[in-house]
Amino acid sequence: MKSTVENLDPARIKLTVEVPYEELEPSLDAAYKEIGSQVQIPGFRRGHVPPRIIDQRVGRASVIQEAVNNTLPDFYRDALTESGRVPMRQPEIEVTELVNVTGPHGGQLTFTAEVTVRPEFELPELGDLEVTVDAVEITDADVDAELDKLRARFGSLKSVDRAAATGDFVTIDLKAVIDGEEVDSVSGVSYEIGKGNMLEGLDDALSGLTAEESTTFTTALAGGEHAGEEAEVTVTATAVKERELPEVDADFVEEASEFDTLDELLADLRRQVTERKVGDQAVAARDTLLERLREAVSFEVPDAVVEDEIKQHLEAEGKAEDDPHAEEIRDDVISGVRDEILLDVLAESLDVSVTQDELLEFFMQTAQQYGMEPAQFMQGAQQAGQIPAFVSEIARNKSLAMGLRQVAVKDSNGQTVDLTDFIGSDELDAEVNAAAAAEAAVDGVVDTEVVVSPADVDDDSAGSGSSASSASAESADDAE
Repeated sequence: MKSTVENLDPARIKLTVEVPYEELEPSLDAAYKEIGSQVQIPGFRRGHVPPRIIDQRVGRASVIQEAVNNTLPDFYRDALTESGRVPMRQPEIEVTELVNVTGPHGGQLTFTAEVTVRPEFELPELGDLEVTVDAVEITDADVDAELDKLRARFGSLKSVDRAAATGDFVTIDLKAVIDGEEVDSVSGVSYEIGKGNMLEGLDDALSGLTAEESTTFTTALAGGEHAGEEAEVTVTATAVKERELPEVDADFVEEASEFDTLDELLADLRRQVTERKVGDQAVAARDTLLERLREAVSFEVPDAVVEDEIKQHLEAEGKAEDDPHAEEIRDDVISGVRDEILLDVLAESLDVSVTQDELLEFFMQTAQQYGMEPAQFMQGAQQAGQIPAFVSEIARNKSLAMGLRQVAVKDSNGQTVDLTDFIGSDELDAEVNAAAAAEAAVDGVVDTEVVVSPADVDDDSAGSGSSASSASAESADDAE
């Protein structure tokens, strides 16, 4: 097989592939066997029909069509691998020459494949990068705030005869009206003012209301069939309650913790605050590294990929392709695709792989978010062909953690920050792998864990095979 590559633009190439008859011949032989096992010809048993009889009764063009359908996707993938480019969409394939349909056997299969590919760019040397995060500083006020959260968990609600304020719990009735028609209503809902987790503008509307008072405000509905639409919402406060916090004494320490003294409890709360802020450092370092990588590389996001993403987004929301919402989300889609491309390249440069345990953990966490049983979620994801996308998502997140291992991370005081607890280390990985290998040797098992590389489950390159097969079948039909 011989292939050539023509760069149509930075994110699109044209492959021209020439396959001599000798390389296609095994597939032709297999096609004769397959067709021979399917047809019934007098005087011959199924599977034992000579090729010349199949040519006479079925037609050599049908055999060539079968052979090309079966083998063209493999030739396409080989040519794509040889080109060194990564596909982002299914190819547009055209068969331009077929082996001889009539006359002596010979000739060659020639086809072209135009495909959108990932832009090429160079990542900066991670060892040359430095990111800065806020220093961890724990104050008494931080510990007091943590203590107040704990007290709130053991507090009680008491009705008050005053205007509602931030932090109060209000029992409310809501009624939404669009163009004079009531579209939704709820009653007896308990809401904490300041949470901001129900309707935009609700906190401001409730502040200052007393029991049995009402007010109306305009907002976008958050759910239901009218989600996103502007509505006039009337809210009535039927009760106002404030939280009474328990006194911090020996009884509270005994009820709220496993500690014997207040000092021990405060020390543990300080530890919790410290761990959370160190965790915030890890998140900040990850986000800063991503931003540094964004600044360091430059490439154009393929328009076709952006249009595909927008189309899928609109379809998921039940909107038409020409809906104005397409332009509202375009910039976010472009940014999202750009980050995916950037992190895919980072993951490949770091040889990131996804273990079976990591994939299962992802399933467990995501299923919990959707309120589904993990087994049900996994089955649905497999049927929808989403596994490759999940593997890629895990690898992208993992690539930033592994990238941080090579980056100098310092706090605002100039001190080196150790994020090993969050991003691991090459040494720890080596120890885990060595332990797994030792366990496998003891158990007599070669592989104890499935490791998946994102490239191994690339749904775009795999899917391109079916497209190529379809295109080749059409061309072979034309030849016949």
